[in-house]
Amino acid sequence: MENTCYAAIDIGSNAARLLIKKQNPKDSQKKFTKLLLLRVPLRLGFDVFKSQEISEKKAKKLCRLMKAYRQMMLIYDVDVYRACATSAMRDAKNGTEIIELIKKETNINIEIIEGKEEAKLIYGNHLECMQDRKGNFIYVDVGGGSTEINFISNGELIFTKSYNIGTVRSLSGTVEKDTITKLEADLDKLATQYQEINIIGSGGNINKLYKMAENKDPQNQRVSVAEIQKLYNKLSSLTVAQRIEEFNLNEDRADVIVPAAQIFLLVASRTNATFIHVPVMGLADGIIDALYEEELKKQN
Repeated sequence: MENTCYAAIDIGSNAARLLIKKQNPKDSQKKFTKLLLLRVPLRLGFDVFKSQEISEKKAKKLCRLMKAYRQMMLIYDVDVYRACATSAMRDAKNGTEIIELIKKETNINIEIIEGKEEAKLIYGNHLECMQDRKGNFIYVDVGGGSTEINFISNGELIFTKSYNIGTVRSLSGTVEKDTITKLEADLDKLATQYQEINIIGSGGNINKLYKMAENKDPQNQRVSVAEIQKLYNKLSSLTVAQRIEEFNLNEDRADVIVPAAQIFLLVASRTNATFIHVPVMGLADGIIDALYEEELKKQN
């Protein structure tokens, strides 16, 4: 298994990513070396959350992209891969049909994973890295279609859940009030049972907000909730075009970054968190970690 090359394909509601990593046997602290990360904003969620289907045009684009990702995996000599589709594909009436077509055209097997599995994969094997970190952490991954929550106390995973609250779903006006109420109730319960909760943020939007923040703590890789609130106030007062110009944002980031900030601020307000830690890891990283663990089990 030495020098094994892994790939993860993450087909989300806003973008589809390909992450390729190679095992790094010389460094026990750093299991992998990242070889490639590609992100293409297909924005499947804008179709699905309004019409419950992925349009023929976007289905063709997704198939072409999977062909390209297949070629990249061949170029990098990938040994093991897993392709996962999340919230948009879960909700799409024609999701299974599209996946079957892609399998036929590209030989890539895409799995539509449930929200709970997505939440566990996102946190993945990072739990082992938390063993020496005392305290209470709420791990929040905000995607286009859903938000995954994992709660960790003194290195032990206590709570994991997925909510259909995401950036694309918010922009489409399809987030149900009952879902928000349920999230708030769950957060309130955690805040009552546990004190001094810190947030660990995941996803492209919190990474971008961290980079944009004027005042942050690079040594501890964290940013204050007050700073995120300041950014949210500024961004929400601007049009998408103004955000692109003033903050040099990509078009597919400029619209979703505001509802993403709003979701993180909601979690912070309910848990009384004052900081958000921003390590760079997400679903694709969790998929590769899980693949690595499976290979280890086979060896043993």
